[in-house]
Amino acid sequence: MPYDFDRLIDRTGTGDVKHSKLTEFFGRDDLLPLWVADMEFATPPFIIQALRRRLEHPILGYTVVPEQLWSCIQLWLQTRHGWLVEREWLTFIPGIVKGIGMVVNVFVAPNERVIIQPPVYHPFRLVPQDNGREVVQNPLIEQYDDQGRLIGYEMDFEGLEALARDPRNRLLILSNPHNPAGIIWNAETLRRVADICSKNNVLVISDEIHCDMALFGHHHTPFASVSEAAAQCSITFGAPSKTFNIAGLVSSYAVVPNHQLRQRFCAWMNASELADPTLFAPIATIAAFSEEGEQWRRQLIGYLENNVRFVEDYCREYLPTIHPLRPQASFLIWLDCRQMGLTHEQLIDFFVNRAHLALNEGAMFGQQGRGFMRMNVGCPQSMLQQAMENLKKHEFGIHHSQ
Repeated sequence: MPYDFDRLIDRTGTGDVKHSKLTEFFGRDDLLPLWVADMEFATPPFIIQALRRRLEHPILGYTVVPEQLWSCIQLWLQTRHGWLVEREWLTFIPGIVKGIGMVVNVFVAPNERVIIQPPVYHPFRLVPQDNGREVVQNPLIEQYDDQGRLIGYEMDFEGLEALARDPRNRLLILSNPHNPAGIIWNAETLRRVADICSKNNVLVISDEIHCDMALFGHHHTPFASVSEAAAQCSITFGAPSKTFNIAGLVSSYAVVPNHQLRQRFCAWMNASELADPTLFAPIATIAAFSEEGEQWRRQLIGYLENNVRFVEDYCREYLPTIHPLRPQASFLIWLDCRQMGLTHEQLIDFFVNRAHLALNEGAMFGQQGRGFMRMNVGCPQSMLQQAMENLKKHEFGIHHSQ
């Protein structure tokens, strides 16, 4: 069946972060919100129906985890990504950011450190720091075309190897696909990371929450699938939450092929009953990872690709000082705004107080993100058009005054 991604949905009264936190984060609430990484599309009807069927029973008591949860995750990973995952490798986690905190507490001693690769999703830095661990940086290297436009990022392998040789640097948090730049790391890159980390006894968390949203013919490669070294030195996190817009249900999972790592991690999780999902998480995941889910996902991908093209075309024609980096995955676009001639603080003021848009400002992803903004295009195109028209109207005013 065709799904309606053009439908405008009023989220008033739902307590959603994207709208409810505008004043707290931006100082005003009259903004078009294109920031928090959930989508403005209705959760697929087959997931809602599965939840409603369970709600027809009047008792919501303690329940066991259905074995179908694990088999549907295994089948999904094999079918979509060619990754054969054993049942015993899988465990529930109560959210990927929480999972990062758990790994930090289990495997990183207070005097040890965590490696991140900025610009990157800000909890990679905040969670270890707030848990009392030092964070060290292995910044990505910007790549440009002949016209001086940013076209992507590469890893600094020499820098990573130098950090990995220090025994205090115990953990690398990898964004795969990358947030905010939308990069899908290829198998060769992932193998080099695995070789470096395996050789130096560095554990890798691979956050693969955007893996099912590859765009424009790209294909995601799971980190642990590229080599035995990668499998044995890593913990992979995944979830249907981004793809199917069910972040509020908390239906994340971890894949841990290494027996010793798995025993240590799961023992810590089980001691505090952190590996037990809520009643509705397995129901939603099973519904999402179905044939209907695949049909919905394909239609979603097509709509998101059109939204990305819309932003690219609009910037090319009307906003030449804003350069969108085309994402290879996800519904997030990394906007290079450095040619606007504004300081980072002026850039934020422009988006918030002149264009009346709420985006994630680039510096939250690291100092390498200064001059950038992250735009969420997981919304009806009419919303996106309004946002771009706001930018056009006020961007012209900036340059006219200069």
